[in-house]
Amino acid sequence: MSFLTAVTEWAAPTIDYHALAPEIVLAAGIVVVLLADLFLREDRKSLISPLASTSLLAAFIPVLTLALSDGPRVMFDGRYVIDDFSLVIKGLFLLAGYVVVLLSADYLRDGDYHFGEFWFLMLSSLLGMVMMASSRDLVSVFVALEFLSIPAYMMAAWRKRDPLSNEAGIKYYLLGVFASAVLLYGMSLLYGITGSTLLVDIGDALVGEVTAIRSLAVLFVIVGFAFKVSAVPFHTWAPDTYQGAPTPVTAFLSVASKAAGFVAIVTVVFTAVPGLKDVWQPVFWVLAALTMTVGNVVALRQTNIVRMLAYSSVAQGGFILMPLAVAGESAASGQALRAIVTYLLLYAATNLGTFAIVIAVARKTRSGEISSYGGLFGYAPGLATLMTIFLASLAGIPPVGGWFGKFAAFQALISAGTGWGYALAVIGGINSAVAFGYYGKVMREMWMKPAPDGDTTPIEVRPAIAVALAITAGLTLVLGALPGLVVRFGDLAGLAGVVGG
Repeated sequence: MSFLTAVTEWAAPTIDYHALAPEIVLAAGIVVVLLADLFLREDRKSLISPLASTSLLAAFIPVLTLALSDGPRVMFDGRYVIDDFSLVIKGLFLLAGYVVVLLSADYLRDGDYHFGEFWFLMLSSLLGMVMMASSRDLVSVFVALEFLSIPAYMMAAWRKRDPLSNEAGIKYYLLGVFASAVLLYGMSLLYGITGSTLLVDIGDALVGEVTAIRSLAVLFVIVGFAFKVSAVPFHTWAPDTYQGAPTPVTAFLSVASKAAGFVAIVTVVFTAVPGLKDVWQPVFWVLAALTMTVGNVVALRQTNIVRMLAYSSVAQGGFILMPLAVAGESAASGQALRAIVTYLLLYAATNLGTFAIVIAVARKTRSGEISSYGGLFGYAPGLATLMTIFLASLAGIPPVGGWFGKFAAFQALISAGTGWGYALAVIGGINSAVAFGYYGKVMREMWMKPAPDGDTTPIEVRPAIAVALAITAGLTLVLGALPGLVVRFGDLAGLAGVVGG
C-alpha cells in the first residue's frame, strides 16, 4: 500500500467540540493565567485570581448545556464518554475548585506567595480531574490521575521556607509516586490478560473463572487507588501532608483530589472488573472497616484542628468505601453508586466550609490548636454557628446535609441483604458515634470554654471567605433539609452512566 493510499484511507477521529467544551475552556483559562502572570506588573498580579475563578465558572456553563442535551456522547471508540455521571462529577470538581479559589485569594496575598504559578497548578490539577470523569480507558485514567496529582505535589510544598510544608510535599510526592507505580503494574497486568486498555473490553474479557493472575491485577489496582484516597493502611501521607500544606491546598486535597480518586475507583470497578466481585468486594470491606475505625480513633487524640480534620477525612473515606463492599450484589449495585456520588457531593460542601472557618479563625488566632477555638461564640457567633453546622454535618446529625450521605451509604449496605453488609453497617454505626467525640470537642471549645488569651476582638471575614461560606453553608443546609435534590444528582449518576460507554 502506497503512502498516498494509506493517507486517503485514514480517517481522523470524530471530535465533538461541545462535549469537550469544559476541558477546552479550562485549558484556555490555564493559558490565560500563564500569560497574565508573564506580562502583568507585580502590582497587578492580584488580577490573576479573578481570571482563575472566571475560568472555572466559564467551564461550568458547557457542563450545564451538555446536561440539557439529549443522550451520552461517546468519542475515541468509547474511550472518552460524556454522560450524566461524568457531568455530575465535573460539576462537583468545578464548583469545589471555585470555592478553593475563594479560600486561596486572600491567603496567597497575606503570605506574599506567587499568584500565577499557584493558579496555573490548581487549574491544571482540576483539568486532570475533569478528564478523569470522562475517561473510560486505562491509559486515559492513568494520565488524568497523574495530571491531577503532579501539580498537587508542588502545591503541597508551596510554603518553601516552612519545614512542615517541605515535609508535606516530599511525603506526598514519594508515596504518590509509589502508588502510581503499583497502580500502573496492576493496569499492565489487566492489559496483558485481556489485550485491551478499553475498560468495556476488559470487563467483557474478565467474565468467568477467577484466576490468581486476575486477582493479583485487581488487587494491585485497588492498592494503587487506596493510596490516592488515603485508605488505611495506605493513609500515612495524609496527616502530615494536610498539616504541612497551605490550608487552602489541604481543603483542595481533602475534597477534590479525594473525590477524583473515588471516581477512578468507581469507573474501573463498575466498568472493567464487575465480573471479579469475589476479589474486590472483600478487599473493599476490609478497607472500609479499617479506614473508618483507624481514622476516627486516631482523630480523638488530635489537638491540632487541621490534623484532626485530616484523620476525619480518612474516616469519611471509609464511609464512602462502604457501598463498594456490596456493589457487586445485584440488589445493591445501583444504590451503591448513587450512595457514593451523594456522599461525595455532601462531603465536598461540608468539608470546604469547615476549612473556610479554619482559615478565617487562624487569621486572628495565628494558631491551629483546637484550644484556640475557645470562646469563639462570644466574639464571632456567626462563625461559631456555621462551624457547628459543618461539624454536625460531618458527624451525620440531621437535618444538616451529612446525615443523608451516611443514610445513603447505610441504605446500600442494608439493601444488599448479606451478612457481610449487615456487619459493616454495624461497624459504620459504631464509628458514627465515635466520630462525634472529636467533632463535639471542637463544639465544646467554641460554646463552653473561654478565649484562651482573653482576646475577644471580633474576626474580620474577608469578602471571598464570606462568599465561600455562603455557598458551602447554603448547600449543606438546603441539601440536608431537601435531600431529594441531592438524590436527583445521585440518580443521574446511576450505574448506566458509568458503563454506558
